Amino acid sequence: MKIFKYIFWTFYRIWFYVLVALPIIVLFPLLLISISKESWYPYFFKLARFWARFILVGMGMPTKINYLQKTERKKSYMFIANHTSMIDIMLMLVAVKNPFVFVGKAELAKIPLFGFFYKRTCILVDRGDAESRKRVFMRAQKRLKQGLSICIFPEGMVPEEHIDLAEFKDGAFRLAINHKIPVVPLTFADNKKRFSYTFFSGGPGVLRATMHPFIPTLDLSVNDTKSLNEKARSIILKQLNLFKV
Repeated sequence: MKIFKYIFWTFYRIWFYVLVALPIIVLFPLLLISISKESWYPYFFKLARFWARFILVGMGMPTKINYLQKTERKKSYMFIANHTSMIDIMLMLVAVKNPFVFVGKAELAKIPLFGFFYKRTCILVDRGDAESRKRVFMRAQKRLKQGLSICIFPEGMVPEEHIDLAEFKDGAFRLAINHKIPVVPLTFADNKKRFSYTFFSGGPGVLRATMHPFIPTLDLSVNDTKSLNEKARSIILKQLNLFKV
């Protein structure tokens, strides 16, 4: 019986990469056009949302998203969520309608095909390079002035699987305070169970997510960064614990 599980998991992982690549190949000309000008990014974002939904549907992962507060069009936000899986990117794209730019690891740009568009549309950071972290703030500022939002997974990396939620880095919260944009916490309940970084694991099923009430930053200063960090983390951790019940 176990051998069938290992065969399923192997094909399930291969199928995931097929689904990642297929729409990129088919939509390549449109994707290329949509990234040729920064002002056309919202069109790229729409294609990216289609790509994400295509993958989740193809993986047998319907989404169930609870919006405790909804975003407004043409407003900028700082979206954050717990980070447990490769499908976090897809679920974030499905859950959020406002065009946003990911701040993510520079290493992902090395992934064939996906990396080509990733490095041209996302804000890349090398966490071991202080200068790289400074450039993130400059590029984020530019994107926010264009009316876009920013998305950061504040744990900075995927924690070990026995850890529900690692400590948050301050960068997302400092950016939100500096630009006076609300922080929007999202909790992803099932991504680790459905498609973790452990190869022989996972399977189809519902992906639950909660978009929490926004945390305003208008009256905050940089000195409030740590308390904002802790408040956002406690909201996500509390919801993770509720999902377990």
